[in-house]
Amino acid sequence: MVSKKKAAEMIDVMEELFPDAHCELNFKNEFELVLAVLLSAQTTDKSVNKLTATLFEKYKTPQDYLNVTLEELEQDIKTIGLYRSKAKNIQALCRLLLEEYNGVVPNTFEELVKLPGVGRKTANVVLSVGFDVPRIAVDTHVDRISKRLGFAKADDTVLDVEHKLMRLIKEERWSKSHHLMIFFGRYHCTAKNPKCETCPLFTSCKEGKRLIKKVK
Repeated sequence: MVSKKKAAEMIDVMEELFPDAHCELNFKNEFELVLAVLLSAQTTDKSVNKLTATLFEKYKTPQDYLNVTLEELEQDIKTIGLYRSKAKNIQALCRLLLEEYNGVVPNTFEELVKLPGVGRKTANVVLSVGFDVPRIAVDTHVDRISKRLGFAKADDTVLDVEHKLMRLIKEERWSKSHHLMIFFGRYHCTAKNPKCETCPLFTSCKEGKRLIKKVK
């Protein structure tokens, strides 16, 4: 695994590449944010934003989602993957928000993960982006980048990766680093055909060297 010093240097390089890295989901409040992140599971942010442009105009409050049938909500989000289970979770989440939290999204990790459809990653994103709490959310991009660059081992679980990143990166940089790694993974070190030839972190990447050698 890399040292804290090396980890900081690599995060610095990512920040030079993507100084404006941020959450690319569109939302106007914490309620819309938690729904957007829930909807983004196994779906691109671009697809979610296209959907929520109309969804968030039709539904404004938790009660609005409960005023329609499950079938109608399913049809409204049918353009994204897993829409049936997501629709079911959305209504269950809205019901719990009204019953337990007066319709307001809670701001603690323990309460967020109790919401239907909200796992560890979603809770961390909501805390970081919605409530400005330092967190690292490990999605597919963060997981891949962490393992390629030696922040974590290849067989580490998502939770292992999260804990290792939290140890290697200073807390005040957690949230920004999360977005930097997503942008780096989404637009540079992609799952297929990563830009190894032009990567400023190539010398630190065993996976990149293996891929280049394989091509040659």
